[in-house]
This record gives sequence, C-alpha cells and structure tokens, in this order.
Amino acid sequence: MKIVVLDGESLNPGDLSWQSLEQLGEFTCFARTANEDIITRAQAAEIILTNKTPLNAKTLAQLPALKYIGVLATGTNVVDLAAAKACGIVVTNVPAYAPDAVAQMVFAHILHHTQAVAAHHQAVVDGQWVSSKDFCFTLMPLQSLKGKTLGLIGYGDIGQQVGALGLAFGMNVLVNTRSEIKHLPRGARWVERDTVLSESDIISLHCPLTPETEQFIDQQTLALMKPKALLINTARGGLIDEAALAAALVQNRLFAGVDVLSTEPPSADNPLLHAPNISISPHNAWATKEARQSLLNIAVANVHSFLKGKVINCVNL
Repeated sequence: MKIVVLDGESLNPGDLSWQSLEQLGEFTCFARTANEDIITRAQAAEIILTNKTPLNAKTLAQLPALKYIGVLATGTNVVDLAAAKACGIVVTNVPAYAPDAVAQMVFAHILHHTQAVAAHHQAVVDGQWVSSKDFCFTLMPLQSLKGKTLGLIGYGDIGQQVGALGLAFGMNVLVNTRSEIKHLPRGARWVERDTVLSESDIISLHCPLTPETEQFIDQQTLALMKPKALLINTARGGLIDEAALAAALVQNRLFAGVDVLSTEPPSADNPLLHAPNISISPHNAWATKEARQSLLNIAVANVHSFLKGKVINCVNL
C-alpha cells in the first residue's frame, strides 16, 4: 500500500528510523504539509499518518483511495471522525506512549518555580556569587515540596504518574475525576473538584478537552485557588481561559507552568506570553526521544495490524 506521512518532523526530526514503516509499503514522508498541499500529496495514498495536519470532511471526500488514517498522537481532533467513518476509513491513535515524559515535565515546571534554578544560574553567570559577601545567596524564598498539597484534576496514565511522583516527594495528593475513586495509593484521596482548587498548593490538569471542560479554569475557578498557588497544565490549552489566568498572574495572585496553549503556535498577542509568574514550554512534554520511539513503535504496530485485517486502537468504528 501507498503510505504517506504528512508531518513527520515533530515525531522524527532525524534521530529515529522510519525503516519499520518503509517495510510495510510504498513510503513517503513529508516534514510538514500545508493545508493547500494535502490533496496533492495524499491523492493516491491508501494509508495516511498525521500528527497535526487536519483531515476534515471536505479533504477526505477528495481522497478516494484512502483506507486508513493513523494519528501520530493520542488526541484525534485533527480528523473528522464521523466523516471518516462515513467513508469507511479506519482511524487509529497512539495511546499511553509518554506518561512518564509528561509527568517529568510537570515536575520540571514545579521545580522551576520552587527552586528557581534558572534564575540562580543566571545570577551566578552575571557575577553575583563572585561578589557575594556570603558563601551562598538566594534571590527569592525557596520552597520544599514535602508537606505541600498536590491536586490532580484527571487521573489517567499521566495523572497517576504525577501523583506517584508527588507522593515520592512527600506531598499530600488530592484527586478529582468524574467518578469517585475509592482505592488510591496511601497519601492520596479523592475529593470534589472545588476542594482540589481551594486546598491545593499546586494544581495539575490531566483531564481531556470536552465541551464540559473547555475553559473551566476561568475567573471563577481561579478565585477559588489559594493565594500564590501554582497551576500546571500539560493537558490541553483549551482547558484554561487564558485572559483570566493572565490577569491573575499580573495581580501576583497565582503562578503557572504550561506546556500547552489554546492555539499552537500561539499568536504574538496571547496574553500568557507577556504575563509574569509563568513558565511556558512549547508543547514538548511528550517529545523525549524515548517517548517518540514508543509512539512510532505503536503507530507502526497499528498499521501492521490493519494490514493483517485486525484493527487495534481504533477511535471511529
């Protein structure tokens, strides 16, 4: 079969091998594909792999050979699933390939705010340690995580790993999910969402973006949070009302660390880009080499299974 990868650069900028896909058919990989080039590049493709290149109903209608779409991510909003189903096109995703990598990024942001390593490094480079009257100095109060309360909204694979890391740091862990969880690790307990918001020193979002959760972090919910609480978002940018969060940051009421924004790449006027008290990473929590290799392995297994007549990780049929 003719296999086309529309946007392979983010998954494999050159440090992984496409050989396992090349062995499955006539293989073509594009680093990235503009919307206006999708039809031309994928016209004869029977199998398309895409990460963020959108495949809407109008596009799918112009790809008569297409039998399979493999989304190179967990989220599938880049594909019109209903239209694909109507066309008889199988759509798969790649679940649970990087929970450890994302959990690691959660704590990278947490430690950025509690230990201020980057700020102190820059101060040392600028000569402040050389000229110090004492053997050490701090630019701001440093914080211990032990005894702090970590609140998790969502408790899937990533949320569970973040919770485990929190417990390892000696934190108390609060968990909120749509349905109550009765059996949690020692040191963790399920509570209502407003309790997570009001009692946590650090809140980490791990829920999906749905009509019910879209911008649920807004002016009202931000007001429930403790003064100087730290909000972490490595899930979806759309969970947060960014203007409301920016206002809270400007008022020095809260701190934040985010790996995702509502639009990516963001527009230059995104209010979070110019707000104080925030750390922003460019949606790369998932992108350790190990996690990307795992993603590729699962994506190849999905295609291989499809070719053998057994569909796995299907999201639309």
